[in-house]
Amino acid sequence: MNESQSWDAEFRPRLMRRAAYAVSAVIAVAGIVVSWFNRRSSGAYMRVADQIAWGGVAVLIAAAILVLLTRPRVRVGSAGIQVRNVVEDRLIPWSNVVDVSFPKGKRWARVDLEAYEYVPLVAVQAVDRERAVSAMDTMRQLMARYRPGPGRPPD
Repeated sequence: MNESQSWDAEFRPRLMRRAAYAVSAVIAVAGIVVSWFNRRSSGAYMRVADQIAWGGVAVLIAAAILVLLTRPRVRVGSAGIQVRNVVEDRLIPWSNVVDVSFPKGKRWARVDLEAYEYVPLVAVQAVDRERAVSAMDTMRQLMARYRPGPGRPPD
């Protein structure tokens, strides 16, 4: 399924994205400030190139955190459930989906597969409360609509 595919629903975490922006900003600003004022305060003498490198590393770390933690997304459509977690991106066809669940005490939802396997849905998190409940309701409705069941031919 390509990016132009129309999806019935898309979910992203809210609190994790906000936290990622805040943490990235703090790391970038702290790294730049420390590099600026660290020329003579440490035991070693820091040249201008060292200061630039120090600040650059802080900005790279902040960018990596921002990119990785704002990445999670779940899309649901006729072809199945597309899960994009921090490092994984995959499309799970409806024929492979057993259920979508949110086990008690867990941080995020999951797609249950055959043989007791599952794929975590990092985009649907318990800390997002009502948004997570709404996302689960929507996914279950779409699963009932698209997933082939007993006596139902696949679309």
